[in-house]
Amino acid sequence: MPSLGVIGAGIRADLVAQQEGFQTFPYREHPVHVLHDSKTGQLLAILLGEIDDREIGYSSLMAFRTAATSGVGFRYLPRKDAKTVGLFGSAGQAANQLLALKCERPITRVKIYSRNPENRRKFAEKYGPLFNLEITPVSSPREAVKGVDVIACATNTNSVLFDGDWLEQGQHVTGIIGSNVALVKAGFLRSRRREIDDRTAVRADVIVANLRESILSEEQGDLFEPLEKKLIQLEKIHELGELATKTFPGRTGDEQITYHKNNNGLGCADLAIAMRAYELARQKRRGTTIDLPTPGMQ
Repeated sequence: MPSLGVIGAGIRADLVAQQEGFQTFPYREHPVHVLHDSKTGQLLAILLGEIDDREIGYSSLMAFRTAATSGVGFRYLPRKDAKTVGLFGSAGQAANQLLALKCERPITRVKIYSRNPENRRKFAEKYGPLFNLEITPVSSPREAVKGVDVIACATNTNSVLFDGDWLEQGQHVTGIIGSNVALVKAGFLRSRRREIDDRTAVRADVIVANLRESILSEEQGDLFEPLEKKLIQLEKIHELGELATKTFPGRTGDEQITYHKNNNGLGCADLAIAMRAYELARQKRRGTTIDLPTPGMQ
């Protein structure tokens, strides 16, 4: 990213256990980010481990990356006066998504739904005071969707979370799951991962994805299947970069339903988050400085 003066790479290994209804991660290794000066090529930093955020606790750079990318969508797509949220999921990414949304809109009230009643209760008890929000556990997906301004999905589901016919005028929807098409084609699972149904895609006045090409190349079910069924056209889907560069206006009316499919981890987002972590570490004198010989001078 020349604009930040940095180039680099990120890598991580996960052990993923897939089931028809959802997926779990029996083991997730710490991601590693390597940063170089984009002008000189000099090695700047190797970042390993997690960030201890003062509000949400430990979280990986990649987890923040996912939420920050949703945050770009939150900046442009929900109504400016959006204050209420229907949150699906009760683990770390749900907290990250809520924090990203809180940075962009004057959120005051959240309804949370997840499969486990105890988990959603604990989430409300922990993050309500931390975020200074009224967080209420609800017992059904429909309750979570009804009467809110923003619907934020942050789960490991493999199946649709709610019925798009429940959506109300002016609502915004964000979904974050990716693709499992390799497992489907190998015969391990019967169907592509879904989080958002066809009706949401059909009813949305505005659809934005991080990368349109990945919908097709990875057969990402939430948008690939309504495209495959010819329920929507590819031209209806715009890219997140178009919002950021203002080449696409996004929401143009308070009555519109908007939908951001945070469908890919973006390398530029990884670098931006890693660079910010590096800058803060230097400011706060965190980490370990290593003196390396200049290449070619050993």
